[in-house]
Amino acid sequence: MASGNAQSGKEESWLLGLEQCVEGFWSGIFPTHKAVAGDSTDCGTIELKGTLTLRKRLLLLNLTDLGGDVIDDLSDVLGAKVSVELVSSTSVDPKTRKGLQSPAVKIANWSEVPDFPVEQDIKFDLTFHVAKDFGVVGAIIVHNGHPFEFLLVSFSLALPDQSTVIHFRCNSWVYNTSHKPGRIFFSNQVYLPSQTPAGLVALRAEELNNLRGDGTGVRRVQDRIYDYAVYNDLGNPDHNPSYKRPILGGSEEFPYPRRCRTGRPPTKTVPESESPPPPGIPQWTYIPRDEAFAQYKNDDFVANTIIAGLESLTSKALMWLAAAMEIKEEVNFENFEQIFKMYAPKGVIKGLENLQLGGSNNIITHPLKFIRSIFNGLEVEGDPSSMLYPLPGVVAEDEVSWSTDAEFTREFVAGLNPMVITRVTEFPLKSQMDPFQYGDPVSAITAKHVNRQLPDGWNVYTALAAKKLFVVDYHDTYMTYINRINAQPGVAFYASRTLLFLTSDGTLQVLAIELTLPPSAPGGAKNSRVFLPPDPDSTKNWVWELAKAHVISNDSAFHQVVNHFTRTHAVVEPIIIATNRQLSALHPINLILVPHFKNTMDINSAARQSLINAGGIIESSFTPGKYCLELGAVVYKRDWRFDEQGLPTDLVKRGMAIPDSSAKHGLQLLLEDYPYAVDGLDLWAAIETWYTDFVDIAYANDAEVVRDLELQSWWTEVRTVGHADKKDAPGWPELNSKKNLVQICVTIAWVASCHHAAVNFGQYQYAGFMPNHPTCMRRLIPEENTMDWNDLQAHPKKFYFETVSSQAQAITVMTTIQILSNHAYDEEYLGQRNEANWTNDEKILTAFKKYHTNITKVDELIKGRNADKTLKNRYSPVQLEYELLRPHSEGGLTGRGVPNSVSI
Repeated sequence: MASGNAQSGKEESWLLGLEQCVEGFWSGIFPTHKAVAGDSTDCGTIELKGTLTLRKRLLLLNLTDLGGDVIDDLSDVLGAKVSVELVSSTSVDPKTRKGLQSPAVKIANWSEVPDFPVEQDIKFDLTFHVAKDFGVVGAIIVHNGHPFEFLLVSFSLALPDQSTVIHFRCNSWVYNTSHKPGRIFFSNQVYLPSQTPAGLVALRAEELNNLRGDGTGVRRVQDRIYDYAVYNDLGNPDHNPSYKRPILGGSEEFPYPRRCRTGRPPTKTVPESESPPPPGIPQWTYIPRDEAFAQYKNDDFVANTIIAGLESLTSKALMWLAAAMEIKEEVNFENFEQIFKMYAPKGVIKGLENLQLGGSNNIITHPLKFIRSIFNGLEVEGDPSSMLYPLPGVVAEDEVSWSTDAEFTREFVAGLNPMVITRVTEFPLKSQMDPFQYGDPVSAITAKHVNRQLPDGWNVYTALAAKKLFVVDYHDTYMTYINRINAQPGVAFYASRTLLFLTSDGTLQVLAIELTLPPSAPGGAKNSRVFLPPDPDSTKNWVWELAKAHVISNDSAFHQVVNHFTRTHAVVEPIIIATNRQLSALHPINLILVPHFKNTMDINSAARQSLINAGGIIESSFTPGKYCLELGAVVYKRDWRFDEQGLPTDLVKRGMAIPDSSAKHGLQLLLEDYPYAVDGLDLWAAIETWYTDFVDIAYANDAEVVRDLELQSWWTEVRTVGHADKKDAPGWPELNSKKNLVQICVTIAWVASCHHAAVNFGQYQYAGFMPNHPTCMRRLIPEENTMDWNDLQAHPKKFYFETVSSQAQAITVMTTIQILSNHAYDEEYLGQRNEANWTNDEKILTAFKKYHTNITKVDELIKGRNADKTLKNRYSPVQLEYELLRPHSEGGLTGRGVPNSVSI
């Protein structure tokens, strides 16, 4: 079944839909198309054959589409038609100064086409007659006289000799156009602005103006307008005053990237905040329709959501599965065995592909079939707890090694968040914070602590000189928020530092963990405690296990809020908006950036409603609570620079690599077995080669880059509007050369594809087993000789499970990341373009074939490295290979695959 870009289940209310239907119905019956140049000619005509492929709204899972299809058929019978005009790129009408337009050709047999219970491509043949001097067809204008929209999948035009076919870039939803000009679609030939054929110059400008809008009004589902707003929609204080959240973006205190503007009115109690969608439009907020999930992916997403027990990500803290199991929010796990009982045996459930229906022995082999079984009245029987989770990779082969120090350290270079570890350049470690407010800036980890952990012949200073000391340092990030976080009920948080040593076998050894609480008042002493790893031969040290769990909780919050949402989802959205506003569909850079934007605005919109919103999943399940996204803004202000988002620069900044022209990719890694970096550099090189080849095709020299007004406007808007709060910050490359253009594009592509894949698609593999990644800590480690200390010593497991995530929190996170770790079955990966006929340029196609080959070679390299058991960071004690940057994957929960975009 082919895919489309429907937004099923996320549309306006029936009231708005009915209003649109009635208005479109009557205006469709009495269309107002104007006569166009080319209706007649004295010099004869030629015949051109066109093929239009579309999909109707009718879909099995959306009954409203059935009614819309009936109304469209009726309006078509009564005379309201879908029609197409051809536009010449070379012959200009002297009156309109636009390309000559052919007479409109209507689809004659719309209502005669049988309707399908699922989406299907429907093809219509159209015959055009144009003057012999009409010239080269460079665009089409599509008019939709029907009340409802359809998806224009493609359009092609065969020239009279039948040997040449012109293809047009479509794949877009076309709404009723009775009161507006028709929709413009250009051929797949791209041009720099200065090279635009005369007949397309006006249409090129017109289409960009259509996409920009005027910045006013409430956006409606049929709008195609890209505009900016700040993050002022995260809470609804009218509903609950405690849901008031600071505005992210537009202030010096909380700078942040911009999101898509919806134009909704402010809340009553906090005028700076945007109100939620009105009643009757649940889970819908405006994004341009073409940015929505393709229907196939949307059905995957909805089905995966239901199977995982998370209905459209609307839960506040506790999913229906948790409720069905009668789990109270404060209930703790009693032991590890209780956790393991939540998983199916290895191999029984692979991702979300199979679901056992209680009592029926019937396996639903695809999420869509599960949805359809419910649609047909088939219910899941028995206790919902029988719907077991897939076994996460971190415990699939070995149920105990996840808790080893070796796995704890390995995940800093080959886990969910491998982009924080930094080389130590001075000892002792020091804070950059105000000592009056936050105590002594010097770390409590001393040379004495370190030296006792190092192998014979080493001390802290020889290890420092040999570039073998590394740190995962969250001290300054969290220190200003610790007291506020810990004032929330049911959470306990430290600011952590973890010191590591690079051993002779290429693995990392943990030397010490420092957990710090700030002074109770300015000028006071902070409370810093140093924990050292126990003797490997000793019995389990639960104090040490708790210290590691607190570090992981620090890491989990930073991973989710900063390195995941802020640095990929949030950073990319304003670039998408600027691209649509400033780079025409005719622009070559638009052509190659667009694959990196697929579905991002849709998933971001959903995230603002139920994932990162006030009282949402992140706030309810991660220790910082209501300060989660606020912390993202703090780190964006402190650390984010565009030029440091690319992998090579990031590695050098963190001291993990040094420039070396003789080394592969021009960098020498100081930790050679660093899977994220090694695989990532190979992918970076392949992407960079592709963009270099493409830019060489598109631009003859640097001067053409400078003179490209669309390109310059785009980059200016990305910086000064999309990332307005950082517009004067360092790190923005000047767009004055082909080389800089390549680096800008490669960085965008890297963030949207590889960076996001590295932090997203392994979430269930690593964090689906809560003890390996507790997201919420609820008790501090007690001081010695206290009642709590005695309780810990007497009942260590009980104290441990009272400290880490509760059952409800764990299930909420497990369910959520199970969904978000899934690949759709129509995923588009690096080196792939699912859109047929996306270009007709043989040079571009040759370069892209080379790119695809290079990406495939990287995949083979990664498989080879994973087979090398001497590379211990790739395989690990838990026997989970590092595959997150393997470029391709099948659909489902695989733990590998790099989509082109932030697609979920």
